Amino acid sequence: MTITETLPIAFDDVRAAAERLRGVAHRTPVLTSRTLDERCGGRVLLKAENLQRVGAFKFRGAYNAITALAPARGVATASSGNHAQAVALAARLRGLQAVILMPQDAPPSKRAATEGYGAEVLEFDRYRDDRDTMARELARDRGLTLVHPYDEPLVMAGQGTAGLELLEDAGELDVVLVPLGGGGLLSGVATAVKARRPGTRVVGVEPEASPDFRRSLAAGRRERIEIDRSICDGQLLPEPGERTFAVVSALVHEVVTVSDEEVIAAMRFLFERMKVVVEPSGASALAALMAGRVALDGGRAGVVLSGGNVDAARFAGVMSTSA
Repeated sequence: MTITETLPIAFDDVRAAAERLRGVAHRTPVLTSRTLDERCGGRVLLKAENLQRVGAFKFRGAYNAITALAPARGVATASSGNHAQAVALAARLRGLQAVILMPQDAPPSKRAATEGYGAEVLEFDRYRDDRDTMARELARDRGLTLVHPYDEPLVMAGQGTAGLELLEDAGELDVVLVPLGGGGLLSGVATAVKARRPGTRVVGVEPEASPDFRRSLAAGRRERIEIDRSICDGQLLPEPGERTFAVVSALVHEVVTVSDEEVIAAMRFLFERMKVVVEPSGASALAALMAGRVALDGGRAGVVLSGGNVDAARFAGVMSTSA
């Protein structure tokens, strides 16, 4: 038995997810910029998941999971925003109730969008509460099906379809960089990439304020850390998921970190030079490439822009800090 045969998801799961999502999720474009190529020292191809339904890659995993699980009554989850919106929309499309736990400091625009899709929103403190325990108790008490934001194989497989499309549209790649929070996107993309292009390196990128994967990989086991504050609200988690950590440990070449300042620089470049709006977490992978965390050396890099859910006031405030 090979290592990949013991992992929570396989390439066949990603392909099955692609079929469920066909005609429902957007096939987002791959964007390029000569100026970006020059700055990074190679060819850079950006998978624009900021243009996905609900403004982020999360719709892929949520819709795949809810469709496959076919809940009888409704669904519950915990999320800082993008998964919340994705579950809310997917549940509405399937005619189901959705109840979402969101952090008290979640961006107001993300909460408003989640409620706009018809979900009931309950608050928690991301710095004190155990959101996974709260979500399990919520699902149990209300008789709902839990759709974990990242540590659920069906969610991971759905997110992997972004990587599958990137490979199909961008061609040969030397490295693929992926934003890393809970690890669902990275796990799914790594599964697709390593099945189709075994020689391609896969790199995860997390904020300096929440280096739980980087520390856990160094320790050889899941480590719980204290979260610092960061503009990358969608990536702030104290501990890797059990299933995602298994996939990342087996398939990902390395995990690097970026500072808020580097993320802001990437957001500014995307806006000013490419006319693309990306939220802080969504820009983290590009930030790592632009900051030299990963050397391109004339090669070809695929980069996932994972989301664009940032309201005008917050975007303007972030941009003003880098002026």
